[in-house]
Amino acid sequence: MTFLNPLLLLAGLGVALPILAHLLNRHRVQHTPWAAMQFLDRNVRVRSRQLRLRDLLLLCLRCLALILLVFAFARPAWRNGFAKWIPGEARAGVVVGLDVSFSMEQGEAENNRFQRALNQVRVIGQQMQDGDPISIILLGGKNKILCRNMAFDQQRLDALLQETKVSSTILNLDQVPKRLQELVDDMKAHQKEVYFITDNQARDWQQVSAQFDDSLVDLQRSANLFLVSVSGEPTNLAVTDFKFVSGALRKGTIARYQATVRNCGIAPVTNVEVQCRVEDMQIDSNTIPIINAGRSETVSLFVPFHNSGPTRITAKIIGDSLLTDNERRVVAVVRDRVSVLCVDGTDGDAGRLVTAALLARGDGAQDEDYVVRSVPWLSLPSQSLDDVDVIILADLPEITPEQAQLLSNHVRQGNGLVWFAGREVKPTAWNEYLASENRPLLPAELGNPVDTSTALGAGRPLDAAMPDHPVCLPLRSLPEDLFSETRFLRRLDVQPTSNSFAVLRLAGGGGPLLLEHSLGRGHVFQFTTSADTSWNNMALTPVFPMLMQQIVTYLAGREYERPRIVGDPLSLSYVEQPDASDAVFDSPSGETISVPVQQYRNQFLALLENATEAGFYTARVSVQSPGMPVAVNVDSQESNVASLTNAELETKLAATNIIIASSATELASAIKTTRTGRSSWRYFMLAGLMLLLIETLWSSRLSQQRQTRSQADRPITNAVTGAPNA
Repeated sequence: MTFLNPLLLLAGLGVALPILAHLLNRHRVQHTPWAAMQFLDRNVRVRSRQLRLRDLLLLCLRCLALILLVFAFARPAWRNGFAKWIPGEARAGVVVGLDVSFSMEQGEAENNRFQRALNQVRVIGQQMQDGDPISIILLGGKNKILCRNMAFDQQRLDALLQETKVSSTILNLDQVPKRLQELVDDMKAHQKEVYFITDNQARDWQQVSAQFDDSLVDLQRSANLFLVSVSGEPTNLAVTDFKFVSGALRKGTIARYQATVRNCGIAPVTNVEVQCRVEDMQIDSNTIPIINAGRSETVSLFVPFHNSGPTRITAKIIGDSLLTDNERRVVAVVRDRVSVLCVDGTDGDAGRLVTAALLARGDGAQDEDYVVRSVPWLSLPSQSLDDVDVIILADLPEITPEQAQLLSNHVRQGNGLVWFAGREVKPTAWNEYLASENRPLLPAELGNPVDTSTALGAGRPLDAAMPDHPVCLPLRSLPEDLFSETRFLRRLDVQPTSNSFAVLRLAGGGGPLLLEHSLGRGHVFQFTTSADTSWNNMALTPVFPMLMQQIVTYLAGREYERPRIVGDPLSLSYVEQPDASDAVFDSPSGETISVPVQQYRNQFLALLENATEAGFYTARVSVQSPGMPVAVNVDSQESNVASLTNAELETKLAATNIIIASSATELASAIKTTRTGRSSWRYFMLAGLMLLLIETLWSSRLSQQRQTRSQADRPITNAVTGAPNA
């Protein structure tokens, strides 16, 4: 036998109270014998024996009722086979972990994985008694607790399940045992049961660690553990990538975007239609003839820009049942015009080559909305930067602290900066300013020039292993012979900052060639080599114009052009301290979230820690101000919806002895088999209350009988004492 509240058994000592009261009442009345009472002595003796017997019976009823009530509040329970003659109910405290990652929506709307998971929760509820504690946690993203130690009620449970929806997040399987253990430890019940309802994706379960198995074993020490499988067909198409490839983000131009669609199923899929939507209006579409199982195919979509400003662009596939990953979103910041200023620190060669690279076009046409001009280094103080979108510093020996602060503010406002090394650069002068700033202007501290030529005296080529960065996209399309033509003889030795990112490197461990970091709302690119031909032949190859045009297009967009993933933080940067203390983020579902503005590393920032939905968020500096859209997409890892079979799960979890069920019948049978405990507190409570009721009614009746006898005896007493007869 076990007790849920064993300390309450100490209340059983209260049974001594009615016994003590009985003993005190026995000595409370003092008997005074007198001669006239001898005629009534025999009658009094008989009645006294009857009264003592009744008092003892009442005392036993009171004591037994008190003991039963104490047992009821102590919540006793025992296993089947112990004290079978005592009635009891099969009760348990239940913790339900429900997978709400977006793969659970795979399948037909009325019978998808999530709907079957909700049906399994209802099956669990059918095996529970009213008042049993139940906790439900939605696993995915932040793991939201739907209810905690709620007294079970079927109608209330149904209402909670109707409001539950699949999220846009992925499932972190390693965190599941820990979160379930927390709820189990917080629950008071004789027998505890944990149900983990999931589609057991192969992506998660094939990589389970030994630590995960150990966590499940620890969890089983506290509760019976059930794995409820709701797997489905491994068929799914997903848009896994959508990015800008070429063109210009300017009003009146056409840009080419590329969408990547992956077939996550086990059979080929034909005639996949991909639509391109701008501000929720379809403007282009293309069809992929066939996508083989487990493969990805790309398709080009063309977007004309008729208006300036931030533009929401979506690639969407048609005809797939899992809707969450059928869309991919980006934001393009379209400008009326783009202005580039190149500041040349040499005799004019660097500025001339940069200008020629930026203006190089295949059709030879002129574009009046795309302005590139080059000025000598000494003319920099006289230049107005108000209308300049991108500044290029080519081989500048040094700049003054005032100029450095001006450039820093220009970038923080959302503009771009490109810095080139060269023979004229004085690393010491640049580093003196960089060391005095909390957030330096350049992504790396400058060192001395180093030789990067090979043993034969030839320059070292670029590393073909490039990161997935927008600037690298045009270089990936180059043939290998053209790509390898670019050679580098010298570069600056640099020490990158902790926030920088290496975009391009030299082959053979030759070090970083191009680094990037963000500064406020803008970005800075730093080349460790020169823009002219003194240290390389880059300006004489197709790499240079393709790279420079892509960098300018990338820098001309704001930070919001880069899409985020669900779970990533969203930030809103300020150049100066804002008037409003809170920024506002509007979620895709229409929720308005206020975020405080805080100072961080000499800049002001509003940070939304977690984007919980897929879609377009809108960031605003205040409630009344215009907003800037932010694209948030789902993590395409979750799109692989293939599931392990029950046999495969049993093999994976052989060391845990977890109970696996996949149907309502199997689940109900497993619950009845493992739920061996019986709780009898209700019966003890009813028995105690019934005894109290009997004792109360009997005491009341005896009291009435005593009053009746007292009234009947009063004339005799008066006659003996000589008092007037009533």
